This record gives sequence, C-alpha cells and structure tokens, in this order.
Amino acid sequence: MSEIPAKATESEDPSDGARAAATTDAAVAAELRDAASGTLWQVSPPGSMYDYIKVASFSIGPDGHVDQWSLRAEQLFGIPAERAVGMDPIEAFIAPELRERGQRKMAEILDGREWTGVVPFRAPDAAGTEGLAEVYVMPTATEEGERAAVCIVVDVHTLRRIETDLAASQAIFGQSPFGFLLIDTELRVRRANQRFASVFGGTPDDHRGRRVHDYLPAAEADRVAATLRRVLETGESITDMHVTGFVPGSDERKHWSANLYRVHSGSGRTLGVAWLSTDVTGRRAAAREAAAARRNLALLNEAGARIGNSLDLETTARELLDVVVPGFCDLATVDLHQGLLVGDETPPGLTDGSVELRRVAFSSAVSGVPFATGPAPVPVGSVHHYAFNSPWAAALRTGRPRYIPAEDGGLIQSTLAVPMVAHDTVVGLAQFCRTKGSEPFGERDRGLAVELAARAAVCIDNARLYRREHERALILQRSLLPPGDPEASGLDIACRYLPGNAATEVGGDWFDVIELPGHRTALVVGDVMGRGLRAAVAMGELRTAVRTLALLDLEPAEVLSALDEIARGLGAPSEAGRTSRQPRDAELSEVYLATCVYAVYDPVTRRCTFANAGHLPPVLVEPGEPALMLDVPPGMPLGVGGEPFEEVEVELPEGALLALYTDGLVESRDHPLDEGLQAFVGALTDSSRPLEDVCDHVLTTLDTHHGEDDIALLMARIQGLPAESVGDWTLPREPRSVGRAREYARAQLTGWGLEPLVDTAELLVSELVTNALRYGEGEIRLRLLLDRTLVCEVWDAGLVQPRRRRARDTDEGGRGLQLVGLLSAGWGSRRTPHGKTVWFELPLPDGDSHAMDPTEALLSLY
Repeated sequence: MSEIPAKATESEDPSDGARAAATTDAAVAAELRDAASGTLWQVSPPGSMYDYIKVASFSIGPDGHVDQWSLRAEQLFGIPAERAVGMDPIEAFIAPELRERGQRKMAEILDGREWTGVVPFRAPDAAGTEGLAEVYVMPTATEEGERAAVCIVVDVHTLRRIETDLAASQAIFGQSPFGFLLIDTELRVRRANQRFASVFGGTPDDHRGRRVHDYLPAAEADRVAATLRRVLETGESITDMHVTGFVPGSDERKHWSANLYRVHSGSGRTLGVAWLSTDVTGRRAAAREAAAARRNLALLNEAGARIGNSLDLETTARELLDVVVPGFCDLATVDLHQGLLVGDETPPGLTDGSVELRRVAFSSAVSGVPFATGPAPVPVGSVHHYAFNSPWAAALRTGRPRYIPAEDGGLIQSTLAVPMVAHDTVVGLAQFCRTKGSEPFGERDRGLAVELAARAAVCIDNARLYRREHERALILQRSLLPPGDPEASGLDIACRYLPGNAATEVGGDWFDVIELPGHRTALVVGDVMGRGLRAAVAMGELRTAVRTLALLDLEPAEVLSALDEIARGLGAPSEAGRTSRQPRDAELSEVYLATCVYAVYDPVTRRCTFANAGHLPPVLVEPGEPALMLDVPPGMPLGVGGEPFEEVEVELPEGALLALYTDGLVESRDHPLDEGLQAFVGALTDSSRPLEDVCDHVLTTLDTHHGEDDIALLMARIQGLPAESVGDWTLPREPRSVGRAREYARAQLTGWGLEPLVDTAELLVSELVTNALRYGEGEIRLRLLLDRTLVCEVWDAGLVQPRRRRARDTDEGGRGLQLVGLLSAGWGSRRTPHGKTVWFELPLPDGDSHAMDPTEALLSLY
C-alpha cells in the first residue's frame, strides 16, 4: 500500500494557487472514487521524494512479532512477507550483542513510548545482507485494545546519499559564477541563483514565476521561448546560444552565452529546463575588434597588391576605389591636383585649400546614386575647387582627415575627407562615404582610411615622377631622331617611330638619314639592347658618333668598326673614376650592345653599299616582284669587338622599295621572330602605293606583332639622278686640262641655266684641277651633279689628302683651298678605292641668296 501525501503547487499569483488547489482537490476526489471501486490510487505522482528515499513500513503485534510487512520492506530487507510475518524483529535483524538492549526497547515501545533511532541490521538469509536503518516507531493499539506498534524504516545510506547530493546541488546552484535558472514546463522561472539575481536585480526569490519576456526584448524573447520549448520537447541540449538584451538601469546592449538542457526526476519525469548563462559582452567586443583588425589587415594587404600596378595617375586612383568599395565604404571619390595632371613640377596653391582639383575616379556600391559634396554632383573629369571654409578645404590645408556628418534627409550617413599625402606633399583628396544603414565611421576606420589614402598617394606621386621622367626621356630620345621628314637626293623617304605599347620606359631604337658628299645618302637603323634612360642615352651617343663618322665619308664597314670601339667604351669606367669606384659600381660598368645596319646610296649609279652589325636584314621590293630579304652578312653586334664587318653592294632598280627596321616591328612575346618577318615581308605586296601609305599599311598589318619594344621603320623608294643632271669628263694629266675643265663647267652650267654660278664654279674647278695636277697622280676626272645643290667632284689616283692651311702674306700660293672654303657652301675630300675625290658644293640661285663675288673673295685673302 502506498502513502498518500498531498501535492503542493507553487505560484505567486493567488489565482494560480486557487486554480492549482482546485485541480488538486478534483484529482484527489477522482482517485478516491477509483479506490471505492477497488482501483489502486495514488496522489503523489511518480518521481516524488518517496521514490528517492524508498520508505518501508511494517507493524508489530502485542506479542512483539511482525504482523504486517510492506512491499518496500521486502525490497529493503530482502525478506518476503510470508516469511517476515510472525518473525521476532529483534531476533531476526539485531546482532546478538545488541539483542538484550533491543528487547528492552521493544518492551518500552509496547508500553506506549515512541522511539526513533539508527539500528544496524543483518538480514536472516543466506546472503546475510547488512545495513543501517533509521527507524521511527509509533505506538498503536489493536481492535481488542492491546498495545502494538507501527515502524517506519528508511535506509540510512540512501538518506546520506540524498543529503550529499542535495548539498552539492545547493553549492553548485548558489555559488556558481554563472547565471543559473530552473525553468519549469510552463516556461516560468522556478528557481534562480544569486549570480542571476545580481545581474537582473532583486533576490533569487523575486524571480520565481517570471518568464523570459520579463528580461528580453519581445523578438529576442520569442526566439528564446521557442528554443526552450524545443528543448523540453526533444531533450536536445543547446550549447553557446547567443542571447542579446539589456539589464535594468543600463542602455548598454548585453550579450550572453546560454547553455540549455532538459532536467528529469529520478523516475524520468520532465521537471523543466536548466539555464546556464555567462556574460560574453566583453568577449564579443574583443571578437569584433579582432574581426575588424583582421578585415583591416586584409584590406591593407589587398591594397598593397592592387594599388600601384600601373604607373598612371588615373588608373592608380581607380585601383584605390576598387579596393575600398564595397569592402570599406559604399561610395568613394578621388580628386587629384590639377597641376599634377598637366605636368607641374611641384603642386602649388595647397596652402589655402582652394586649389583646383580634377575628379579622376568615382565608385558606388549603390546603383544610380550620384555623389554630391556641394550644391551639385561633380562628374568624373571635371575640374572644381572647394570653398575656403569647407571641411574639404580644411583637410587640404592641414593634411589631416576630416569627419563630415550627414545632412538631414540625405542618403549619406557619414563621410571621411582624407588628404592624399606623399612625401609631405598633398597630391589630392579621397572621400569615403557610408550610406544610412551602414555602421558609421570610427577611429579605427579613420586610421585605415589615412593608411589607404597614403598608399595610393605614394603610388600616384611615383606615377607623377615617372611621368615627368618618362616625358623627359622621350623628349631626349625624340630629339635625337631626325626632325620632320628627311630628304635625300634620289630617294623618296618615309619613316615611323612608335614607342612600345606598354609605354613603361624609353628604348634605344633609332634611325637616321645623313646626306653625304656627291648627293649620296647614308641610311642608318640601330637598336641599343635594353630599355630605360641609359639605353636612350647610349643610343644618342651612338647616333652622334654615326653622324660624325659619316661626315668623314668612311666606308660602311669602317663606320661600323669605329662604332664598335665606341660602344665598348660606353660602359667602361674612366681612368679618373676607377680608384674611387665602389664595389657596387661594377654593376654600372655594363657592356652596351647594339645592332645597326648602315647603308650608303649613290643616286648616280643607283648602287647601295650595306654593312650590318647583328641587325635584321634589309628588305627590298623591286617593281612587280615579291619582297625579299637581302643577303647581308649579319656580323656581330656593336660592343662585342674582335670581328671585322663585311660590305655588300647591291644595284637598286628605279622604283624599288628599300625597308630598314628594328626588331620591335616583327618580334614580341606572343609571336616568334620568323613569323613576324614573314608577316612583314607579306605586308610589302604593293610597292607602287605612296610611301606614307605603305608605312601605315605595314604598321596596321603588324599591329598584333607589336609588343613592348619600340618600333623604328625607315623606308626609301629609289628614284636616282637622271642622266641629264650629271656631267662627267676625264682629263689628261697636263696643264691645259685646267682650262678645258673650266670650259666643260661653263658649258654644262649654261646648259642647266645656272649662269649666276658660272664664274664661281669656273674658279673653284680650276683650283681643284690645279691641285690634282700638282699633288695628285694619274688621270683626272671631273663630275658635276645637279640636284638640290650643285656638286663638283675632282677625282685622281693620289692618296695624299688635301689640307687647308693659312698662307702668309709673302707666300705666292697656298690660298686655293681657302678660296674654295670661302666661295662654296661646303667642301671636303674622301678616299676612293683608286685614290681620292675632292669636292665642293654650291647652293642653287633662288633670288634671295647671293654668292660672294670671286674677286672680293680673292682680295679678302690678302
């Protein structure tokens, strides 16, 4: 038979208590009705304290023997009821040495005295089970009036275990540094510990009966309540659930980490949910700071990788915005100082902040939203300035960022105006904006914005410096190239020079057209290996050397040999600097290598002599024939030394097309040299077109072959001098040849209609022929050439070159060459395969220039 204790229901609401009491009374009444019908009834539900304590009972009759034995007594002592009834409990359970005392106590009990005590026992079975029982003996009487007793027995070990568990639970619950709640199945707080009460105020008892809605905002409370119900229903534990709310008396948002698990009784009945929480507000803030620091470091790392990849001002500004939008802000602009973009050396006018700026970049993560920092948006490419008293002007004046609050009704929430400072120079202004709904800028954001702007500013300043130096280098390089369209006798010339499409550095490509005596022309194309200013300077030195050597009228192979010596000397340190040169300067003593093709064209014979120093072969296109590469021995590049250069003479037909070029035209990373050469040869299919059109056609056709290297292209169409423009005579070696030479010259000039030049030409011809007779050898040849000027050449077989000297007043001779120098536009001599040639040149009469009178020139010598 089970005991029938009443069930208590706790509630702070009186109405709840009344409802609970009514419910209990109704349940008891129903159970009593069931008992009347013979059904076992029980008011205390499974899982009550009796289930834990396991209370047993039995009764003792007037004779001191057991007359009733409960089921719990069977379980405790291990003796069934049929054996226990009629048994003397003292003899059966008490040790022999305690039985006498037990008999006295039994007599006292039967005399009507209550007794409570702890009694050791040993079950009278084969197992000999021993234990310690707490016994409560209550006297009673039978129907006949005889004295009897009812005994309530509890296992002491069970009581001690419950007592220990209760003490441990109380210690954990009361002393825990975490907030601890026991929430019942109705989601009401059944118990709270002191830690929880210290956070939310009051005593632990004040929180009984409350719900989560009493502590958290409505939306958060609904979420937590739903989680509590799920734990109750499924038994699934929740760990590290994030809960956000406020504590009484504070507007600071708090964050807690909560662990939830379902609590059961000893019999498995669900009692509610245990709530264990700790404040993680500081940890969350530290995590946010760490996340922000990681994000900023990642942003700086990305900025280092993406900003400054191009040495272009506008591109660098756009790279900055590609990094910050939308990773750092929602809208951003970059304004650069207008002076930087137009090539000023130092940005002026930054002291008052009202300098002219050009908006070079704008980016927005919000589609279709303009960026307005004044009365109207500033479009990209527009030049503008900020008012003196504006925060933007203040940022430019001070070089420090300014925080600009949002305007009412606008989309922008906050703006950072950050000056872009590089090497103590403000080069522009960057603006970073966040729209409403985004987190406002903080101090950490301000520092990051300054760092990003500074990195971009350094890259922009580097791009500015590079642009300046690059423009200077280009000016230097192009100043060394022939100005305008070169002109040459017997040649129609067109040329092109294109820098590499990367435009990162100047190169060492060059070409030149040099007029030589006798209306001959030297065509030169060369390429200094490498790039940069040093290559351009080396190119300038070699080009100057070529022009100097060409004016000496040396053979093409001799010119290249002299150039080779010059190229080897370009990288060698001077004697004065060798003693003070540091070890690292050995790197500066680099070898300058260059390739060059040098060709001399004679318009009278239409023959061209080539010499090549490691350069690509010239291409010749004869009328009606396919283009072909001339078989010119390549030779070694200039600067290598030790190898002689060979010459090849080619006769060029009238109307033929000759092309000289550098490797940038036919070679690139994506196309091999052979493929480029074939494409170049294939592009020269129609040589009859105007020469300028042919150049454009070649460049257009080979555009895909154009890489980072420069291109130099020199094209010449062969025209030659007509036979009627040439006068050629051979004179015997005798004194009368002087007079005959004057007659030939007079007749030829008269036939050409150059009567104003007759007297001067006769005088100078007679001087050169006289010198040939006096100092030369073999036959004398006189040749007159008419083109853009008049050229007279006197040939003989002597090897002694004429030398101009100043004659003394008492000398009778020695003034012939002085006279030639006074009356001619130029004169000189050159070696030939069979002797030498002395020449002079006279300008054609144009009505504006007047040649010096021969008589006056002769008198001026005395």
